[in-house]
Amino acid sequence: MWAVNPMDGDAVLATFGALGVLAVIFAESGLLVVGFFLPGDTLLIPAGVLCAASADQPARLVLWQVLLCAAVGAVAGGQVGYLLGRHGGRAFLARTSKRRVLETAERAERLLARYGYGKALVIGRFIPMVRTVLHPAAGALGVPVRTFTVWQIVGGLLWSQSLVLAGYLLGASVPDIDDYLLPLVALVVVVSLLPLVPMLNEARRARRDR
Repeated sequence: MWAVNPMDGDAVLATFGALGVLAVIFAESGLLVVGFFLPGDTLLIPAGVLCAASADQPARLVLWQVLLCAAVGAVAGGQVGYLLGRHGGRAFLARTSKRRVLETAERAERLLARYGYGKALVIGRFIPMVRTVLHPAAGALGVPVRTFTVWQIVGGLLWSQSLVLAGYLLGASVPDIDDYLLPLVALVVVVSLLPLVPMLNEARRARRDR
């Protein structure tokens, strides 16, 4: 059981079921470094698919359990990430040498500055990697607790519930959806990265102007 690769969504779901969703989404929603490489979108959609019964196979997970665990993991993980950022996030970023973490932290800060706290916390939930850094970054930048809590709950619920339900509806309506799952998840990841395009363009222009 302890040999399960946490970055392998299929293995996590097969071994731990809904509780695996809770643990991975909790870590991916705010635990820097630990959650940075964990599956998020690529776990929630397949989890929803496994909740749907087909003509030749019963449901392998229970929908309400997956929805509940996804919601708890997303909201609790975001709040813990904020608290970690508020009590040491700046110091951690100053010490780390991981370029990917630093670059994603800069994108999270630009997202907060570009869209404001509310929109950034909702939009950021749908962007892989950014959502892991966004909550600690919000804590480190001093986003007010009440504002952060309200909007991270909204974003966490929208993100986690919509992806699980999307997977469930696909599993219930598309025969042999398992055959198309990898291309579908890849498409979701590509679409979720689109909000980063304006920020990447701004970063390139800023580097050229230096």
